[in-house]
Amino acid sequence: MKLIKYLLVGMFFGIVLVKSEAVSWYRIYEMFKFQSFHMYGIIGSAVVLGVLAVAFIKLMGLRSIEGQKIRILPKERGFVRYLVGGSLFGLGWALAGACPGPMYILVGTGVFSMLIVIIAAVLGTFVYGLIRHKLPH
Repeated sequence: MKLIKYLLVGMFFGIVLVKSEAVSWYRIYEMFKFQSFHMYGIIGSAVVLGVLAVAFIKLMGLRSIEGQKIRILPKERGFVRYLVGGSLFGLGWALAGACPGPMYILVGTGVFSMLIVIIAAVLGTFVYGLIRHKLPH
């Protein structure tokens, strides 16, 4: 029963993404062809909200649910790693028509072909786990 709040928040988040058309393949296609501001507005709003939330957490010295002070560690330096990682993520997003979160929402809306994408994502994560120690980090 303790986890019901997470289920409810997830359902609310899914409804918001569906209603805002953030999970629409057509909207994602428009974004990657630079034909519409719709998705950039949603992503930009999320970035601004994230920056404000992190600033608020740091300013107020908030604590986690366990009572520990929330520490936000600085990102590792390296332009190339973020360029390559972001490009791979964007390529997968463009090919699949969805990023990881909306994949599950799309299955919930009846787009069962997204199960293939989810299986491929899980398989890719598994393969990464197998070869992670051989990659430069």
